[in-house]
Amino acid sequence: MSGTVRAVFALLPGSLALDWAGPAEALRIANQRLAARGEAERFRIEFAGPEAAADSSVGVRLAGLQPLPALDGSAPAWVVLPGLAGSIDLDAPPARALLHWLRGLRPAEGRLELVTICAGALLAARAGHLAGRRATTHHQHLEDLRAAEPRCEVQANRVFVSDGPVHSSAGVTTGIDLVLERIAHACGPALAAQVAQTMVVALRRGPQDPALSPFLHHRNHLHAALHRVQDAVSQQPAAGWTVAAMARAAHVTPRHLARLFLEHAGIAPLQYLRRIRLATAEAALRSGAGVTQAALLAGFASDTQLRRAWRHFGLAGTPSALCDA
Repeated sequence: MSGTVRAVFALLPGSLALDWAGPAEALRIANQRLAARGEAERFRIEFAGPEAAADSSVGVRLAGLQPLPALDGSAPAWVVLPGLAGSIDLDAPPARALLHWLRGLRPAEGRLELVTICAGALLAARAGHLAGRRATTHHQHLEDLRAAEPRCEVQANRVFVSDGPVHSSAGVTTGIDLVLERIAHACGPALAAQVAQTMVVALRRGPQDPALSPFLHHRNHLHAALHRVQDAVSQQPAAGWTVAAMARAAHVTPRHLARLFLEHAGIAPLQYLRRIRLATAEAALRSGAGVTQAALLAGFASDTQLRRAWRHFGLAGTPSALCDA
């Protein structure tokens, strides 16, 4: 998804505060980190609803909500549907108005996407957007979701599920997990890792979900100096990194850096570097680069060194096969 993403949080009375506040903060921090790098902000955060004001789940009254906007998919947009405290009264006028608006949307991957948090999946189901799709919701609402849309393949015990333009999460804090994944998709995993670090949030996936990107592996810690090194390596994997150079980025000695990597990241510094370079090369190959070009872009001394790392880490196939795919 390229260009500025319009993130519209559609709020009903009683919306769970953490369902919308946590994800919104993640997007705000992503914009902040991008601005610090001299790059344009990627997310335009909006709060909308069928009424101009609504009480949240904790009693704070939200005023100045924008009207539910017209979204035709001509520009990238996410519609974020938070859950509510208690059951959703679908006969209440605000809920009916929101459902009418949702039914007029035409989700399309990369253009108009739905992001549901907790029982927000029930709203997407009632609007007809989960038929034939996989989705999840809070464990207390799994049966409600099955009843709301029998054609939905409801996934239990999942942090979040993505199926085309529809992304659903289990609820409350998992909404942050899901938005971090969407940030990684839109802006790259390195930025998502920085946002997670700022929020002091672990990067998670649910059972049976694909493995985390190598750029996010070994980042489930809170050590600021180690994150600083990992950020630097991820952003410039082809630089002339040595343990000494990485230690200078962390402002520690090489021996201390090795201890920090093993204690907090569970991997040695040079092994981490090789993983990042391998992920960079793999991305280049998938984008059409030749094996030699991908090796140089990633920081390998030769395509032979790339092939050796490929075998060492047990990647399927060969670099050449991926290049020709």
